[in-house]
Amino acid sequence: MKNDRMRHQFKTEVMSGRIVRMMVAPDALAAKIAEDSGAQAIFSAGYATSASTLAMPDRGISDFGNALNRCREIINATNIPVFADADTGYGDLDNVRRTVESYEAIGAAGIFIEDQVWPKRCGHMDGKKVEPTEVLEAKITAAKAARKHDDFLIMSRTDARAVYGLDNAIERSRRYKAAGADLIFIEAPRSIDELKQIHEAFPDTPLMANMIEGGKTPLTKSEDLEKLGFNIVVHPTAMTYTQAYAEEQLIQTLQCEGTTKHFEDRMITFSKFNAFVGLDKVNARDAQYSPENMAQYMTD
Repeated sequence: MKNDRMRHQFKTEVMSGRIVRMMVAPDALAAKIAEDSGAQAIFSAGYATSASTLAMPDRGISDFGNALNRCREIINATNIPVFADADTGYGDLDNVRRTVESYEAIGAAGIFIEDQVWPKRCGHMDGKKVEPTEVLEAKITAAKAARKHDDFLIMSRTDARAVYGLDNAIERSRRYKAAGADLIFIEAPRSIDELKQIHEAFPDTPLMANMIEGGKTPLTKSEDLEKLGFNIVVHPTAMTYTQAYAEEQLIQTLQCEGTTKHFEDRMITFSKFNAFVGLDKVNARDAQYSPENMAQYMTD
């Protein structure tokens, strides 16, 4: 029931005309924090997963099992929709079918599949290569045929802007839409004008914009992206970079001072953290099912 509800909620929000703010969470704890702080949806993405699970870059090193398991953990920890990065679909058309079925089974609201040559890399890294358009067309068709729920959304992603230019990326995306893509994602446009051109090319198709700090697309406010015609904005690196920075600062303080005392004002408290992760609920269940408490039911 939760899975169906989350898929329907995400589709409704995406189609509402108001922009959906989607945070990439590197792990389940980060996802829970994002949900508690008001995020509308979570994105389980390759860059953050590769960094958080392997401490390695988004260069096709994190595999299908690693990505699927991290997404499952995030879904289990939260009660808002979770969309997933499925890279290139992890192989041929049978692997695409397996990818769709697997992400549906764990409760994802949808996935995107991209047209990069494997091993792929982060969309804002240099040196990308893309497959012939026909490759992702076939994968989109296979993905649509494999899904069991109409609310499970399939997004096409193209990285052709960096390789062949924006016009080529738009033309590819038109073909991906014709193949059955519900949502369109053109990665790494270089300017506000290019964002406008993308919307002009797809005035009636939900679009996603990717806001990465230090990336190739100018950081743009959510409300401005909404005015430009985008339906989803994703922040793929913010939580990962913030985690890394804060942890680095903590260790430097500890090494310098020999204690974390002067860092405590930048930490959540012991009691507040335990409450946040639900220690009181775990303790209550322990008490409810303790041998002493269960004995009375056996007696009755």
